[in-house]
Amino acid sequence: MEYLDAGDYTVELGGLLQSSFEQLLSRYNSAKKVIIVDENTHEHCLSYLITSFEALNGAEVILLPEGEDNKQLEVALGAWEAFTEYGIGRYDLIINLGGGVVTDMGGFIASCFKRGCDFINIPTTLLAMVDASIGGKTGVNLGIYKNQIGVFSNPKAVFIDTSFLETLPEIEVYSGLAEMIKHGLIHDKELFNRVTKQYDNLGDIDDTLLKDCIEVKRIVVAQDYMEVGLRKTLNFGHTIGHVIEGYYMKSLNLSHGHAIAIGMLMEAFLSIDHASLSQEDYKRIKKFITSNYEIPNFTDEAITSMIEMLRNDKKNKDGKILTCLISEIGVCKYDVEVSESVFLQTFKTFKV
Repeated sequence: MEYLDAGDYTVELGGLLQSSFEQLLSRYNSAKKVIIVDENTHEHCLSYLITSFEALNGAEVILLPEGEDNKQLEVALGAWEAFTEYGIGRYDLIINLGGGVVTDMGGFIASCFKRGCDFINIPTTLLAMVDASIGGKTGVNLGIYKNQIGVFSNPKAVFIDTSFLETLPEIEVYSGLAEMIKHGLIHDKELFNRVTKQYDNLGDIDDTLLKDCIEVKRIVVAQDYMEVGLRKTLNFGHTIGHVIEGYYMKSLNLSHGHAIAIGMLMEAFLSIDHASLSQEDYKRIKKFITSNYEIPNFTDEAITSMIEMLRNDKKNKDGKILTCLISEIGVCKYDVEVSESVFLQTFKTFKV
């Protein structure tokens, strides 16, 4: 069992049965419990959780609709209405069992209900394990705009049991690996090299590699919880990636990681002129990403819409589009101003 100190809470990496999860549940002995799942975790993971821990036998279950396009305020409203029906109070416990959508939404739902209920994250996807379940960001989308409504709120604990990865389709493994690639690109060239090798063995994620990627996020968040500086580097690839994900949410249904991978490629291209990234590093990034993630066929209409969406990016300030760029593999700059016209030209460059 690996224990990572995340400040107000602990991230435990290892088998759930060997973790302190049961001990933590005992602190809520008289509390009501709610388990939030989506359709996938309801089918593949919920039974294991309930049958393994007696304290959860009487837990209520909230089933969220699957998919990023359902990560909306009206779905959260439905959950709050169910909480009220169940008589949930602010001293009861919410357990989020799922991927990034479930941990993002579940944390938001718990944090806002009656000004805050305690919650625990049990991520079941690679992306949620290395990124979404850690760091205290919770929220929902506003239509096609990603994570526009949310709060910073930490779980009581995060329990990462990699046996849940056995339930994942390959597309979800690729999605999580994209965020791991990001951790290497912004923080550590050697880590980037190690993650690229993991693509040769999708069915067996290396536990040490997983821990090291989690550690990158833990270290960054510990230094800048409210994202006023260094934490912004974790958004590399997300300025462009989020608008790609939002625009194609209903038509292509790209995974989060797939969209971020394309965003990282395009922002690496921007980094040549705006952050002095070498052509050698860029060509290596381009070859790797295009070998593993297909670029959508950008139409002129799509490009126009995505440029408009950039104006609502959360990192923007004083009407300026601010993004993260890399000066070399493993070194990231934040708050780099890039004009709409340059973004427009970049989209056109990658138009298939």
